[in-house]
Amino acid sequence: MSDSLFAIFPNERFVDLTLYQYGWEQTDPGHSFGPYARNHFLFHYVISGAGTLIYRDLHDVDHQISIRSGQGFLICPRQVTNYFADSVHPWEYTWLEFDGARVREALELAGLDENEPLYRSGSKDLTLQLMNEMLYIVHHSTASPLQQIGHLYLFLDLLTQSSASKKVITNSSMREFYIKETLSYLEANFQNQITVEDLAANCKLNRTYYSSIFKQATGKTPQEFLIHYRMSKASQLLKLTELSIADIGNAVGYPNQLHFSRAFKNLYGVSPRLWRNQHQMVQ
Repeated sequence: MSDSLFAIFPNERFVDLTLYQYGWEQTDPGHSFGPYARNHFLFHYVISGAGTLIYRDLHDVDHQISIRSGQGFLICPRQVTNYFADSVHPWEYTWLEFDGARVREALELAGLDENEPLYRSGSKDLTLQLMNEMLYIVHHSTASPLQQIGHLYLFLDLLTQSSASKKVITNSSMREFYIKETLSYLEANFQNQITVEDLAANCKLNRTYYSSIFKQATGKTPQEFLIHYRMSKASQLLKLTELSIADIGNAVGYPNQLHFSRAFKNLYGVSPRLWRNQHQMVQ
């Protein structure tokens, strides 16, 4: 019989790396999930048993791979996947859903992307630590957000260090500089009517080149990242204040309440008002 643990991370304010959902499951034989596409990165580590992943790569070609205990698999944002447990030895796995400005580059270091989702261990000791970090997060859902994010950083480092397909990326220092410059600029100006041209100009780059290196580093276009950043700020205001929806929209750069509500719902799946009813901490 299937057994599982599941939790949602309660904080949206981390930009470099943030956690969304996480869990553990011992599945029934043949248990399947999908086909489905997600908004964030999702990594499964298989503790025991086996299963199959069906995924569509960047060239819209479908692949099917078998995955056994000690291995794992990555699902990228907007990637269509389906996975199911072995009919004789169903898998037990733990999983994390995460995202952030530094995630794409870390996954590159681990040799994982839409075309190469399979994680294979290059070090049994480091892989054991990787699994333990994932399970720590799963079993400490009441820990502070800072503590959980700290363990998420350790997980991501162990993923890059333990992967048998890890790579050395050269010329990443300038990309990191541009990401830092963008984050600093966003923190000071996200409430204003800024554009991608403004972000590029702040880095003293033309828009096309800036957009290209930004997406390589983060997996999102500058416009997508700006929207995610603003909505993250909006979710904190919805959760922690009693400001009106219109005032919150204006505070994150949306003077038109309808445009704000539409952008929020596109990302979170519900209206700002409903999200507030589900999450508000102000009494």
